[in-house]
Amino acid sequence: MNQKKGKIAIKPFRTQVQMDPKYAETTWNLLRGAISEIHKKNASGLSFEELYRNAYNMVLHKYGDKLYGGLKEVLEAHLDEVAQSVASAQDDDFLQVLNEAWNDHKTSMLMIRDILMYMDRVYVTQNTLPSVYDMGLSVFHTHVALHKRIKNRLLKLLLQHIQNERNGEPIARPLMRNITQMLVSLGLNSRSVYETDFEQHFLSTSSEFYRIESTHFIDANSCSDYMIKVENRLKEEMDRVQHYLDSGTEPKIKEVAERELITTHMKALVDMPGSGLVSMLKDDKIEDLMRMYHLLGRVTKGHDLMREVLENEVKETGKQIVTDPANLNKENSYVQALLNLKDKYDNILGKAFHNDKNFQHTLNQAFEFFINMDNRSPEYISLFIDEKLRKGLKGASEEETERTLDKVMMLFRFIQEKDVFEKYYKQHLAKRLLLGRSVSDDAERGMIAKLKTECGYQFTSKLEGMFTDMKTSSDMMDSFKTWVTNMDAKDPLGGIDLNVSVLTTGFWPTQSSANCILPAEVAKCCEIFKNFYLKDRNGRRLTWQTNMGTAELRAFFAKKHELNVSTYQMCILLLFNSSPNMSYKEILSTTGIPIPDLKRNLLTLSSPKYRILLRSNEQDKDIAEEDVFKFNDKFRSKLFRVKILAVVQKETVKQRNVTQQKIDEDRKHQIEAAIVRVMKARKKMEHSNLIAEVTKQLQSRFRPNPIIIKKRIESLIEREYLERSKADRKMYQYLA
Repeated sequence: MNQKKGKIAIKPFRTQVQMDPKYAETTWNLLRGAISEIHKKNASGLSFEELYRNAYNMVLHKYGDKLYGGLKEVLEAHLDEVAQSVASAQDDDFLQVLNEAWNDHKTSMLMIRDILMYMDRVYVTQNTLPSVYDMGLSVFHTHVALHKRIKNRLLKLLLQHIQNERNGEPIARPLMRNITQMLVSLGLNSRSVYETDFEQHFLSTSSEFYRIESTHFIDANSCSDYMIKVENRLKEEMDRVQHYLDSGTEPKIKEVAERELITTHMKALVDMPGSGLVSMLKDDKIEDLMRMYHLLGRVTKGHDLMREVLENEVKETGKQIVTDPANLNKENSYVQALLNLKDKYDNILGKAFHNDKNFQHTLNQAFEFFINMDNRSPEYISLFIDEKLRKGLKGASEEETERTLDKVMMLFRFIQEKDVFEKYYKQHLAKRLLLGRSVSDDAERGMIAKLKTECGYQFTSKLEGMFTDMKTSSDMMDSFKTWVTNMDAKDPLGGIDLNVSVLTTGFWPTQSSANCILPAEVAKCCEIFKNFYLKDRNGRRLTWQTNMGTAELRAFFAKKHELNVSTYQMCILLLFNSSPNMSYKEILSTTGIPIPDLKRNLLTLSSPKYRILLRSNEQDKDIAEEDVFKFNDKFRSKLFRVKILAVVQKETVKQRNVTQQKIDEDRKHQIEAAIVRVMKARKKMEHSNLIAEVTKQLQSRFRPNPIIIKKRIESLIEREYLERSKADRKMYQYLA
């Protein structure tokens, strides 16, 4: 037989026991008395367990509203008395009295909260009311902090203490911190009370204070002194926040101070006569420049203003160097002045501006501007490098020479017309290699490596080809000497040690062939070499560049000397073996040396420095057609080997024009090649886009003029490389 299993449930007694209302009133009076004792600081005699049980019973029997409302009334009454006590305090004691009242209130509320903990958990939560502690803070705010005799007085004293501290007077920072933290706490998890009752007024008074102070101080002090003052003020404000203001005030007071102290006056600071940015730059005041960089970096457009003034100052200084008559035709002083200026601003950039990329870009723009004002800058830089690689730096190590060349390369980067530099560098390199005047091959190759890194292989391919020619020529001369030794004739060269450099026309700068008549014995040697060279090289042609050669002569004066001379000087001096005296016209007709070169070399040989030859009219600086020259058998020198250097001839205006014409001709071909490359890739292109693309491709070598590009386009259309679109005349089409 199946029986249903039953379950036994224990249920609470349904009849609710009601608390006697008199008991509730009695319990509240007991609790109110305990709260009063807590306010009087007599809590040691209270039984917190019993008080908690009484509060628990009131909430349990639905008297939570009576307990919560009664507590609020008690707190309000008590804090009204506290407010009167605080309000009656003297100014010197006011903040201290308020702080004590605040600390006492917090302590009391913690005890009361513990007694009424059950009410917090049940009644307060169910009715969505502020917790006991928060309600206590709210009552303190309304009855004490906002008291009509306390609120304004509190704000006034807080601001007065801050003003006193700004004026250098000591204040009680811990007390200030307690008061400001009180205002933050009264906001009940927000900064609203702190902001409304204090922070807004603090920021506005700070703005006014710094507005007045900065105006007075900038009128009476230098830029440097003003910046030091600003630094100190900003540091003080940050220190103030750290010690007794709320951390949220930091960005706000920082913005106020920076606006009044820096932004408002930064234009006046930078432009201040005698001590502003320009003066700092001129006098290399690194510390002041660093201070300005940091201060103006704090505000919007501060660095933009600095860079604008910096660029104008560098441009102006650079223009003075470029246009200085003292630097005209003096590449050494010209380039050295630019290097000194670059060193100066590199030092400032590194130490004061921390290598800021924006400041670096500004300096680069300024240097590029004034260096390209003078179209001879590429030539001057090439000449400067030529001198360093030819003579070296006196007393300088290889590392110092390397550093100098690295600095020159920085100037090279600013040159827009790099093809002009290449033209001159090639000429100067040719002379160094052929005349054996290089400091070292390593230095030469190092310089070419720098140019290759900067401009690419195409830029240096011909320069490297020149080195290849010199190496090939050295090997060829070894073969030639072996070949001469095996000839049937005895000493076919007549005791002359011939050394020939065979140059590839495309690599070396083209030279007009000078019509020089070589001495018979030298001409014979040249003919023998020509036969040797052409016997295995059919179809090639040798053209002698006598203007680039050198010779060593053994000369007999009172003592024997070896003279290191140019080929032209050799031709002149050998004439005096047959005659002790020769007129200028006789030398000209016999040697066939071009007149400018002949006069230059005769001037060198008869100059007071050497006096190998004596001139009939030594008073005149220039060689005249009537001059007669005599071999000076009384020549004296302490050196056995005497190196006679020809008077350096600067490039004439005519020669410079010829060089420029060659450059312009080369540019035409490069522009056309770039146009064809672009059009071959694009097939069809609009005029302005084609101009922009061609300019972009060529700007690493030179800046092509749009008018020249247009002319080259027209030339290519005439030669049927391109054609205009019939639908749009500004559109070009590539013809395969």
